[in-house]
Amino acid sequence: MSRKPSVLITGASGEIGHALISRLSHSDPDRPIVTLDLNPLPPESAKLVKQAVNGSILDPALLDGILAQYEVDHVYHLAALLSTRSEFSPALAHKVNVEGTLNLLEFAQKQGESHGRPVAFFYPSSIAAFGLPSLDIKGQAGQVKEDDYNVPTTMYGANKLYCEHLGRYYSRHYKQLAAETMSGKVDFRCIRFPGLISAETVPSGGTSDYAPEMIHAAASGQPYACFVRPDTRIPFMAMPDAVDAIFRLMDAPRARLSRTVYNIGAFAPSAAEIATVVHAAFPKAEMSTKVDEKRQGIVDSWPADVDDSAARNDWGHNPKYGFAPAFGEYLIPSIKKRYAGA
Repeated sequence: MSRKPSVLITGASGEIGHALISRLSHSDPDRPIVTLDLNPLPPESAKLVKQAVNGSILDPALLDGILAQYEVDHVYHLAALLSTRSEFSPALAHKVNVEGTLNLLEFAQKQGESHGRPVAFFYPSSIAAFGLPSLDIKGQAGQVKEDDYNVPTTMYGANKLYCEHLGRYYSRHYKQLAAETMSGKVDFRCIRFPGLISAETVPSGGTSDYAPEMIHAAASGQPYACFVRPDTRIPFMAMPDAVDAIFRLMDAPRARLSRTVYNIGAFAPSAAEIATVVHAAFPKAEMSTKVDEKRQGIVDSWPADVDDSAARNDWGHNPKYGFAPAFGEYLIPSIKKRYAGA
């Protein structure tokens, strides 16, 4: 049992979880880290945590056990059923993404009530929460603000948008008819991420994965048929900047935050511009286009770019990697090295 202020990370076995564990263990080594995931942690992460719990966010008894053992004042809720699988299994997606998030918000509320101070709660949302009705409107919209076009076309996007509202409710309006003020025990902070590109993980068929798929195919000498049109444009970000943004937001004084949900962006190239950069790095790469109309329709409903001025003004969002550095300094060298040693 640890009554020290502690951190809980759900979905901790992925790349963002690995980066959070590494950075938290170095920046605040006296704060115990507890993780919850269906999958075991990688060994390099497991050695840095106080307890790695294998289990589901849908198990209230398991969450109650963590509540009894630890004084959690920071929650990073990364566990989710991702976009492609959510579209094939919408009922399961609702259960995991919505009911699971509700369980974690209730957990944080109970922790905040127990130890008398707000629990900082990070939630990763997505540009899938947007839904632009046509390509013409997408072209006219330019950089889209957080509160515009919130009509997602996918189950994953609908889950994310609703959980954003749940977080704001717990943070600002929880049980507002109660005799005593019950809100404010959860300090909900959310980022709507663009497409994330990592040098460390192989893409898994996500709707925005055409960018990393191009690089991995070229580096491994495999032909690649891009599933979106060359003129397709959405915002992207290199993974290190995504992790840095989480810490910037969580470190910001609460009084500085004007919103609970923030857009962030870094660069927004077309698929053709990405292909040009990949061709320059891998001149023998065989790339073509074979549009998947269903996935194309989903990507077309997302903004060509986002307005992230609130994040820049409120908590100093400042990505290191623009388009050229992200590919030339981070992605391509690392992925070349990966396949050269294969």
